[in-house]
Amino acid sequence: MAKGGRRYPLVIYTHMMNRWYPAILFLGVALLGMAVAVYMWGFEMWRWVAFASVGVLNIFFGSLLFALRKSAYVQPFSDHLKLATPFLRLNVSYKRILRASSSNMGALFPPKNVSKWQAEIIQPLAKMTAIVIELTSFPMSQPALRLFLSPLFFKDKTPHFVLLVDDWMRFSAELESFRTGGITAAPQKKQDTSSILSRLPRK
Repeated sequence: MAKGGRRYPLVIYTHMMNRWYPAILFLGVALLGMAVAVYMWGFEMWRWVAFASVGVLNIFFGSLLFALRKSAYVQPFSDHLKLATPFLRLNVSYKRILRASSSNMGALFPPKNVSKWQAEIIQPLAKMTAIVIELTSFPMSQPALRLFLSPLFFKDKTPHFVLLVDDWMRFSAELESFRTGGITAAPQKKQDTSSILSRLPRK
């Protein structure tokens, strides 16, 4: 099994779920309260059962979003970069990666170039730095990727991924180390040093 580095949660998913789950949970609790009120007022059974069912469904969905807040992440391995979301597991071979560069989210997604709801999501993240992974080609069809990934993973139609993580400098350094073999090469360097020391004359 390939050696893996640190997991870096994808901020876009965490941010979006943090926006949604409180409202969904609140709506679920409100519907349950309405179901109790309808029951106490003596309305037909199907009415309060309907309110209660939808309320429980909302609470379940809100709790699921809360649990999945940090389930989307990116993780470098010795031979590939793993991109994981609640609905997609994708391994990107380093052979596909042309280069990795850093850029400001606000510059990548100017408000005038994105939809209103996307601009609202980006606004609190605009000053954060993202890593743009430029590729020779996508590991799967672009329409399929856009079906499973947020539009904020793509700044245009060229093969690439926009990855927003909290510690972008550490992620960038670790990714580059794995890509260039720096992590796997370290034990060999230690062995070579020991070999040189063993040949030195002893007093």
